[in-house]
Amino acid sequence: MRVDPNYITNLASSLDQVQANEQQLTSELSSGVRVTSLSTDPLASGENVLLLNQIQQDDSFTQTSSLVTGQLQVADSALGSVVSQLTQAISLATSANNGTLDASDVQSVGNQIAGILAEVQTLANTSYQGQYIFAGGQTSTAPFTTSSGTSPAVTTYSGDSDVNYLEMPNGQKIQLNVPGNQIFQGSGSNNVFAALNNLVADYSSGTVNVQQAVNDTEALNTALNYVSQQRVTIDNSITRLTAAGDSVSSQQTQLTTAQTNLMQADVAQVSTQLSLTETQQTALEDVIAQLSSTQNDLFSKLEE
Repeated sequence: MRVDPNYITNLASSLDQVQANEQQLTSELSSGVRVTSLSTDPLASGENVLLLNQIQQDDSFTQTSSLVTGQLQVADSALGSVVSQLTQAISLATSANNGTLDASDVQSVGNQIAGILAEVQTLANTSYQGQYIFAGGQTSTAPFTTSSGTSPAVTTYSGDSDVNYLEMPNGQKIQLNVPGNQIFQGSGSNNVFAALNNLVADYSSGTVNVQQAVNDTEALNTALNYVSQQRVTIDNSITRLTAAGDSVSSQQTQLTTAQTNLMQADVAQVSTQLSLTETQQTALEDVIAQLSSTQNDLFSKLEE
């Protein structure tokens, strides 16, 4: 009968492997984590890297989305206030155009519309976290200023026409701003500030050129409708961002669940494996101890 001369070495090697398995299983049981290194499960480790990258991308989008949603909400609120101010100005102008007000009252209307002009300019210069939201790409400088050196006064725009977008995880883009010149200084009768400055001039003397004042009032009404149309763009962006945020949040939950299932240990299964491994280790230790003793020497047994 042939006897493997390396049987003790082989048994010791088996014992080392069993002890390593026991340590791994004990670590999994105590930490609850199945994959602790690349060597533990290379395939799972690679999948985990991909999942983590996607989760990080979703986290980045969520943080950015929260910031820009706040900016869009501020813009929407500002434009809502602009609509209210312009509606009030149209009402005041209409009352001054009907020929029933005396010169003092007409001038009072002009002063009130001048106050509305100032308020609309303040709203057009709204900032969010230190940046002017209607300045296009020139967010560090207030975009609108009014010079009263002429009659009617002139309101100028110092921003630009840059439009910013946020790319969603699916590759689609959401518009994040509408430049102020597009909102408040559209072509023709869509120019909010031109219409307001003209109305202030129309009523400043107390004597009304009715036809001119009516034309300027109609121009302001047209500009009001135009502002409302521009506001729709912002409202749509808010709606799309909200939907995208909900979608990403749902995806994050799924990815986190997938990562947890991939990396966490099955406690019941690990406990069973650990128990079997401990039994195997005890058996190997007993065999090695017996074979190493003189009275149980394998060759002595073979001679019997």
